[in-house]
Amino acid sequence: MTFDPIHYKTTTRHQWEDYAEGWSAWGPLLETWLGAATERMLNMAEVSTGDRVLDVAAGAGGQGIAAARRVGPSGHVLATDLSPTILEYASRAATAAGVENLSTLELDGERLHELPADSFDAAISRVGLIYFPDRQQALSGIRHVLRDGGRFSTVTYSTAAANGFFSVPISIIRERAHLPTPAPGQPGPFTLADPDVLTQELTQAGFRDIEVELIDAPVLLSSVAECTRFERESFGALHQMLGAMLPDDQDVVWKEIESALAEYDTDDGFVGPCELVIAGATR
Repeated sequence: MTFDPIHYKTTTRHQWEDYAEGWSAWGPLLETWLGAATERMLNMAEVSTGDRVLDVAAGAGGQGIAAARRVGPSGHVLATDLSPTILEYASRAATAAGVENLSTLELDGERLHELPADSFDAAISRVGLIYFPDRQQALSGIRHVLRDGGRFSTVTYSTAAANGFFSVPISIIRERAHLPTPAPGQPGPFTLADPDVLTQELTQAGFRDIEVELIDAPVLLSSVAECTRFERESFGALHQMLGAMLPDDQDVVWKEIESALAEYDTDDGFVGPCELVIAGATR
């Protein structure tokens, strides 16, 4: 089956519209799990007081709120996403956190050229860049909006082998739903797992002073059942893969996923393997 980027983006938008509430509801876990990586991303982007920051594929806003706190009242964060519903949750989260210097804009991450050139000091994207069908278009747009010397930083997943909490469900769903293995370069969680590939893509887009590092970020929960609930309630990508299956068949698959993830249950709770790649680069 030929990959259709337009269909892919349409279904991706629908999945985030459908699962925005679940992703937002798990916000406290997301920030605990991704907190250290987020701080490193902001450091690599050199986000500081008074900066204007673009958050690409912002989701429910956790990293945008962290950036807004760092830039302070004299700075501003613009959170963009292709899902208006998830941006509503981001806006609500900012209000609840007392953050007043974050605004949202519904905008496909591959259409950033619509924003004014040289209008941001920094740009960030937390586990978002991996899902763009045309990453060079997205990176070109990010470079377009950054001032000369501005920094971009992103967080992606490393290899499937190092991210069992996510790769195990994907593998099971792909087998049960009879889905083909994605072709190299197609969007997906592990498409930028290789630091060399990420470096090459940033270089191709015209970025310089590139730095890449790995960070261990295990998913810590009370039990495998809680992890399964977390992924079932908030990971729209998994539901997108399951979309052609009947509800009862989906239930069977989720039970199989929980059984397989049980290997990460310990006496101290669930410890789901996760390794992230963080990259920073200069315009």
